[in-house]
Amino acid sequence: MRRCFQIFMLFVLAIFTSNCKDAKQEQKQPEAEATKPMEQASISKSEFGTTPEGELVEQYTLKNANGMEIDVITFGGIITNLKVPNKDGKFEDVVLGYDTLEPYLTNPTFFGALIGRYGNRIAKGKFTLNGRDYTLATNDGSNHLHGGKKGFDKVVWTAEPIENGNSVALKLTYLSKDMEEGYPGNLTSTVVYTLTPDNALEITYEATTDKPTIVNLTQHAYFNLSGDFSKTILDEDVMIAADRYVPIDETSIPFGPLAEVKGTPFDFTSPKPVGQDISAEDIQIKNGTGYDHCWVLNNQDKGFRLAATVYDKTSGRFMEVLTDEPGIQFYTGNFLDGTLPSQQGGTYAQRTGLCLETQHYPDSPNQEDYPSTVLNPGETYQSATTYKFSTK
Repeated sequence: MRRCFQIFMLFVLAIFTSNCKDAKQEQKQPEAEATKPMEQASISKSEFGTTPEGELVEQYTLKNANGMEIDVITFGGIITNLKVPNKDGKFEDVVLGYDTLEPYLTNPTFFGALIGRYGNRIAKGKFTLNGRDYTLATNDGSNHLHGGKKGFDKVVWTAEPIENGNSVALKLTYLSKDMEEGYPGNLTSTVVYTLTPDNALEITYEATTDKPTIVNLTQHAYFNLSGDFSKTILDEDVMIAADRYVPIDETSIPFGPLAEVKGTPFDFTSPKPVGQDISAEDIQIKNGTGYDHCWVLNNQDKGFRLAATVYDKTSGRFMEVLTDEPGIQFYTGNFLDGTLPSQQGGTYAQRTGLCLETQHYPDSPNQEDYPSTVLNPGETYQSATTYKFSTK
């Protein structure tokens, strides 16, 4: 009898010990989960190539805690990749570009580049400032385009990575010397790309000069929110918060007074597919070979505000463009012709990317009624634009 009782007590003790052990493991499990490390924003550097002049070109990769990622090279401050999630959480590149440095050395399309000193066109490459005539390099027929033959898109910028809590940033600086491409004054420009925790790319611009000059900086990324560069952007819905736009002549120089968008193919005040009116019988569509015009943004007295949106219905990606600039150049990749190599294989066909370049109006130095682009010594040029991504 005693022997049976001892066996029974040993059995009870074994069960009690096992239950205690399980209870301790259950108590420890939440503690292990609580100490699981969170993903953090990061920035890293690698070599991207060397220019023909022997200058090293570096690539910086900025990544936020959500997994959104942007690659920027010091040559031209070019955004080579921008990976954002679709509605299913799949990350894909949404900007057109190249895998190697060589095609960026010519980059006739200005893929992903910083543009300066003057974004857009200046008629016949000439302007007058304080009674003095200046002649700029002409690289778009008889006109000056995007800073000239060697604008800010074709120089190596000095880079400084910045880590600030949940955000990561890259500060780029370039000194454009007096009379470079015909512009007066030594101009020091600083551009900061910041990747935020809420999947926004913030771009801030600053510049100072030692002589009166003109400045109009912008960013020339080509977006295709589908993430598939074999598809056109014609089905993507675009909204532009502008009641007027800048009409152009056959050389893309402003022509006549600012025009109302209402009742024309240029009305994007409500979202509509890019391709809805892009082939309309309209002289302005003909002059731009599609959309390649500057829209006059509303509420210019409000400062930083919503300027445009893009929505890709298939991927669910939604992009908002916010800026303090008075205008935005909407370009639909009209001159992509299937000769440039795509990162995804094949080539970039016509209208496989769209640009929304925040800026002052084209040819402003020669248009008295346009907002001024003059920068004087002692002043600081400042501008800000944000591209914010989400899904719906």
